[in-house]
Amino acid sequence: MVEPTRVYLSLGSNINRQHNISSALNALAKSFGEVSISPVYESESVGFDGSPFYNLVALIHTTLSVGDLVDKLHTIEEAHGRTRQEKKFASRTLDIDVLTYGALTGVVDGVELPRDEIEHHAFVLKPLVDIAPEELHPGLKISYRQLLTERDLSEQKLHQIPFHWPN
Repeated sequence: MVEPTRVYLSLGSNINRQHNISSALNALAKSFGEVSISPVYESESVGFDGSPFYNLVALIHTTLSVGDLVDKLHTIEEAHGRTRQEKKFASRTLDIDVLTYGALTGVVDGVELPRDEIEHHAFVLKPLVDIAPEELHPGLKISYRQLLTERDLSEQKLHQIPFHWPN
């Protein structure tokens, strides 16, 4: 029997945020079983002028390949109104990205692992620190807590919001 792999996902929404994040977490739980989540943060949109986002990190376990996992995540996004023709920096009903897939590094099934946003965006790194502070970044081999202290992400404003899931 194949052991499930620990996968960290980044979730974000700036359209009907509470509903889309809760509904996405329900879909993840239905597909993968237990889902652990970080606190939810509100952050300014990055790269465009848009409404603030809700962002969090979720931990799932899966036996799916990276490619099959991404296909499943795209299906969940599309069920929440996401279309693939959107610009890179635009408002989103739902965005789910694979941050890490076990200890894999490099391009796997067309996906760069670990996702480089971990190192550059507070809305990804801070919730990752909340959920897995001592876990090592697969490429850098330092803890997420240490990575956060080494990066100056202070210009990126975040604030934790009250969020309860499951509702």
